[in-house]
Amino acid sequence: MSRIGPSRLDERRSNGEMFILDVRPEQQYQEDHIPESYNAPVYHDLQRGNIEALDQYLNAIPDDTEIITVCKAGIVARKATECLEEEGYTATTLTGGYTGWRQYERNTVLYRIVSFFRKAVW
Repeated sequence: MSRIGPSRLDERRSNGEMFILDVRPEQQYQEDHIPESYNAPVYHDLQRGNIEALDQYLNAIPDDTEIITVCKAGIVARKATECLEEEGYTATTLTGGYTGWRQYERNTVLYRIVSFFRKAVW
């Protein structure tokens, strides 16, 4: 399963190379989200193992571009990525989820430390 970090997502997002699918609950999405992302509020369904919940949103998801899945921390988004891949989509999970994205945007010390170690290990 593919993963992408927040900094790489930001680079590619500016080129319009992808479709960002945020699966967090609608209220969390409304409070704040990655610009140009689309909300399919199936977080709790996916968390409970109901992957069919995403089916009702498939018509809004393009099938000719990479889909980046986003949740709070990246764990539930992996389930969305798996579901999309099974349906024939090219899908990737945002590492760290929306929490990681916010840390990247704010350039927090925690983000810089985690990024350093990810680069050293990968």
